Amino acid sequence: MLTVSSVNVNGVRAAGPKGLTAWLAATDADVVCLQETRARHEDLPAELLDVLVRDGWNLTLAPSAAAQGRAGVAVLSRTEPEAVRVGVDAAEWADAGRYVEVDLPGVTVASLYLPNGTVGTPRQEEKDRFLATFAPYLALRRDKAAAEDREVLVCGDWNIAHTEADIRNWRGNVKNSGFLPHERAWLSELYAGGWADVVRGLHPGVDGPYSWWSYRGRAFDNDTGWRIDLQVATAGLAARAQTAVVERAPSHQERWSDHAPVTVRYAS
Repeated sequence: MLTVSSVNVNGVRAAGPKGLTAWLAATDADVVCLQETRARHEDLPAELLDVLVRDGWNLTLAPSAAAQGRAGVAVLSRTEPEAVRVGVDAAEWADAGRYVEVDLPGVTVASLYLPNGTVGTPRQEEKDRFLATFAPYLALRRDKAAAEDREVLVCGDWNIAHTEADIRNWRGNVKNSGFLPHERAWLSELYAGGWADVVRGLHPGVDGPYSWWSYRGRAFDNDTGWRIDLQVATAGLAARAQTAVVERAPSHQERWSDHAPVTVRYAS
């Protein structure tokens, strides 16, 4: 089996002592993708580095150079990567801490932190520019991987809820970033182009399973969440997916991020 987990940690320095380090020490995943790390190599907590060294993790970290303390993505792998690529073939995203991918035997695994927009602001314009650049990049990556007889898996915080089943309060969010018609259509086009939403494929016809809940109010307790943390795979790998779970914290007090890890097991 190939087990892959993905989670937006909402700041690795804050999440580490709250439970991230303990979770990493306990996981049996072969690959872990992290988003919103908000840290350079020299900023990583000593306790976290100790676990990575002890358990034989290979760390590939892509921080944001333009806005330190923001964004940042990483891939942890038990196997040393054969190659590493950062960014999505556009200067704006070259060192923005939004995307990194590693080649492992037979599969390329990427960690994505897609920009979170706000309607009517430059943040939404930034998000839309990323979408316009990212779609053709994924098409090229898919075709190149097929020519090399390898699969591709893009894990991360996609910041888009695709359908009404992916957001509890969808009626109240139809005009908000993350559930805008053009964002949802963008995902639909991606899936029509040969990519698959692995978790939805294993959990058809149900609400959720949600992976993000606001810290405000009782969103977590009431499961008023969004399913925006996705594992999106090429068809061959998606067909090998066996199980998909959201590792939801037992209680609000035990959360170490506003997101929860999404873990999928793939047959070899």
